[in-house]
Amino acid sequence: MSRPVWIAGIARGHNAGVCLIKDGEVVFAVEEERLSRQKYDGGPFASMVKILEYTDRLDYLVVAHTQKLAETAGKVDYSGDDVYTGLARKLGLIDKKSNATTYEHPQVIDLAFMHHKLHSACAFYRSGFDSAVSVIVDGAGTFVPLGINNEQVMSWEVESIIDCDYPAVFNTMHKVYGTRDPIQGGIVQMDSAQFGESGRTHSAVVSDRAGIVKAYEAATMFCGWSSIEAGKTMGLFPYGKSNDKFPKLFESDADYTLTNRNIVVPNYPNGAFINSGLYEELNEHAKSKDDDVTLLQSRRDIAYAVQTETQEQVVELIRNAVDLSGKKKVVISGGYGLNCVANYHYLEALKDDGIEIYVEPVSNDAGTAMGAAMMFWYGLEDDTEKRQTQTLYLGPDNNYTTEQIIDKANLAGVEIKDATHEDVVNLITSKNIVTLFQGKSENGPRALGNRSVLYDPTDPDGKDFVNEVKHREYFRPFAGSILQDDVHEWFDLRGMEDSPHMMYAVNCQPGIEEKIPAIIHVDGTCRIQTVTHEQNPHYYDLIKAFKEKTGCPIIFNTSFNLGGEPLVETFEDAIWTLENSDIEYLYLPEFGKLITVKNTS
Repeated sequence: MSRPVWIAGIARGHNAGVCLIKDGEVVFAVEEERLSRQKYDGGPFASMVKILEYTDRLDYLVVAHTQKLAETAGKVDYSGDDVYTGLARKLGLIDKKSNATTYEHPQVIDLAFMHHKLHSACAFYRSGFDSAVSVIVDGAGTFVPLGINNEQVMSWEVESIIDCDYPAVFNTMHKVYGTRDPIQGGIVQMDSAQFGESGRTHSAVVSDRAGIVKAYEAATMFCGWSSIEAGKTMGLFPYGKSNDKFPKLFESDADYTLTNRNIVVPNYPNGAFINSGLYEELNEHAKSKDDDVTLLQSRRDIAYAVQTETQEQVVELIRNAVDLSGKKKVVISGGYGLNCVANYHYLEALKDDGIEIYVEPVSNDAGTAMGAAMMFWYGLEDDTEKRQTQTLYLGPDNNYTTEQIIDKANLAGVEIKDATHEDVVNLITSKNIVTLFQGKSENGPRALGNRSVLYDPTDPDGKDFVNEVKHREYFRPFAGSILQDDVHEWFDLRGMEDSPHMMYAVNCQPGIEEKIPAIIHVDGTCRIQTVTHEQNPHYYDLIKAFKEKTGCPIIFNTSFNLGGEPLVETFEDAIWTLENSDIEYLYLPEFGKLITVKNTS
């Protein structure tokens, strides 16, 4: 029997992570922050060490980033290796180099120049489609030099359309590049060789204006947060309204996406900000004594504007992708793919176009680790088998035993006792928050019943209560997990059969809103996860027990973390979170155990 082929894909930069595959099958995938406990950790070091729990040898280490390994300043060890190759070598995962004076290593594959293509690959391989076109909407992908007007300028990908076919065909059809240089936007023909597409060209827009995601980030910073916290802007947008006192964020007469530089001003190297000084309406905070700028209508209106306008820009990008490719199966990824409001909007906006959409749940940069590993596998092997990794429960296997759990609980000095689903339901319906810890953690940013905080969705004060306990802003909504059999009676899925990955904020059916006020946003929507017994048996049975007692087939679900903290990964992380919060209960359904942590702080 031949030895299996082990390939690890690593994603560097914010949302760093690792995906390990064995003969083309995903073994595990995890974000670095889950292991390092540092939010948005950019170096996948702990994740790489985790590989040793599965194999002591890699055939290939495939690296994803927006810059080549050799261009990563300050990331070179004394052997001449970049730090990631050096770590893999020191762990024994790859061979010692025969030539220590160069960056190249025969087992290390640098795909840094394919950032958007790797987003495409992750989405395409998980979609189940044989052939599709991908739409990538991102803040900044690969940084590349471009020859414009007889000058070389530095640019970065912001939007891409890529044609996808099995086993490993990813052909660029259209890109939008941002640049720090003052260039009038225009459509040009670009050589695709830098993206591994020999002999191909693609149409490209090169512009010194912010792209779709940068406009969203600019609005996010205007509302008082860091650019990477765009989810907060999405939560705030329903509080806003259309405001004619400041102009549209995008130019309506452009043949391609161009932000309006009067209001969205590039802030280089690859950022943008809202030009508040030009519009009196946007300076409302200067006249206010309220420290919370999200209470100001101007902030709410900017959030409304950037949400509604960017999602329309993506609708047009999807239509362009279909026209260019002739394909009506579309996969969506890149940072904007996590916008669950926009994802639901596409279903309505494109309902008459005959377009089938798959939105990648790991649309952030961590997903490029899987894209890199899978794309390299199919390019390496004579393998045409279509593999669809449907589950997101891909975290490392901690393999706890009952004895270990009991010992760890005793060591932590917490109470542990036997418990059933019914016991937990009784706690939840008595207005107690219960955390849920089981199995492998979820790949991506959504809590899907393995690392979740649970509460009663029927409690009118539930949203405010849990937001306070988790140290979150007042306007941020919560999700709900619902039995698959009941979803269509409670929510309008706009033609979808299910929503297992919590990627859509959907409308309630008439009369439902008042039944589950804790998880319904101010616009009458709820981000939902449909659950089947096959998908997650313990979680399904718990929700079913909740339904049997209350008549409600849906449970309040949010991520098992505190504000600003990564989701928990280990049992120890779970205990720490309870010890540092007002949450008392931790349910471990695999073991039939309930832990109680009395917080005396």
